[in-house]
Amino acid sequence: MNKLLEQIALDEKTDATDLERRFSAGRVAIFKPPPAGKSIGVGSGLRVKVNANIGTSGDLHDEDLELRKLEAALSAGADAVMDLSTGGDLRSVRRKIVRESSVPVGSVPIYEAIVDSARKRGGGDKMEPDEMLDAIRLHGEDGISFVTVHCGVTLASLAHLEQKPRVCGIVSRGGSFLARWMRKNGKENPLYERYDEVLDICKHYGMVISLGDGLRPGAIADSLDQAQVEELVTLGQLFRRARARGVQAIIEGPGHVPLDQIPAQIMLQKRLCEDAPFYVLGPLVTDVAPGLDHITSAIGGAIAAAAGADFLCYVTPSEHLGLPGVEDVRMGVLAGRVAAHAADLVRGAPGASEWDAAMSRARKARDWPEQIRLALDPKLVMEIRGRTCTQDHETCTMCGDLCAYKADSME
Repeated sequence: MNKLLEQIALDEKTDATDLERRFSAGRVAIFKPPPAGKSIGVGSGLRVKVNANIGTSGDLHDEDLELRKLEAALSAGADAVMDLSTGGDLRSVRRKIVRESSVPVGSVPIYEAIVDSARKRGGGDKMEPDEMLDAIRLHGEDGISFVTVHCGVTLASLAHLEQKPRVCGIVSRGGSFLARWMRKNGKENPLYERYDEVLDICKHYGMVISLGDGLRPGAIADSLDQAQVEELVTLGQLFRRARARGVQAIIEGPGHVPLDQIPAQIMLQKRLCEDAPFYVLGPLVTDVAPGLDHITSAIGGAIAAAAGADFLCYVTPSEHLGLPGVEDVRMGVLAGRVAAHAADLVRGAPGASEWDAAMSRARKARDWPEQIRLALDPKLVMEIRGRTCTQDHETCTMCGDLCAYKADSME
């Protein structure tokens, strides 16, 4: 058996033979480890994973800041990180993140192709198709574990947007620039036309291909329109082609989705994509909570993962407002982990219910050191408790001597 599979089975407390069967069926993807870290498994029967997006922008490109954000993501318990850098020296920051990370690192190579074309020729719509593929190859050389590639944005799917315009149009950066390139040049998406070459690059470097949802809805009103469904049908076809070529693949999903649609959208993806691992951004369940979108996405993420999504991309309080800072990253990861664990309880992930039961016993016993140890974020628990309680305080200051647990234990 593959050594990485053996490690995943041990980490996940799952049967190794069953894991190998799910992996062979394409229902589980194994992300190769960075030089200083471990691999992870994403998919059916495994714990729901959380990804943290970091990276520079054209306005803010401080590599040291990105490394501090990486540290914050790791200390908060992120299972993977993605470098979405679009400003400064893109290769330098990517290599530093890969070198310093203890979890698999993903990226979006089309960003680099867009930035390079804008610097060289004054616009991303002037990219050459070979440059799009060269960017994927470059990321593979730098040790990236999984790459988002927007191969499902096609002329056919864009036609739906023209027939029925959206409130927010295309909100994916990669998807929007590819759509602009296609319209300006009057040609099909090169990543779709030359998909076999994309797969060959991913196979050569051992990268999981994350089939990006370039047409994900960016507004509640746009959810589950024809363009989104057309792209999902295409992604299912591309997933099957990846499997046939021996390349691991996962599917990316929405986006902004109302609560009542989430289970149906997960079921649709699983049916159309043969139970491929599903990676969702949020989903965000309302458009009106800027500054609170880590909560908005945690609500949607919990429902999505309980319904079958396998990998949650965090959303930070800065979503829609600006580049996240260190504390934004930490809170985004923690919100994502709450959503993932809530779903793990429903999915019967090994150890999930035992963790909750242990915390409940510690609460009943008023065992504060044990509650802190078991907490998803011990640092946050100590910080909040320390505002009003001394370390040896028997109860919390919410109830004091009227503590229900204390009363229940009195004879």
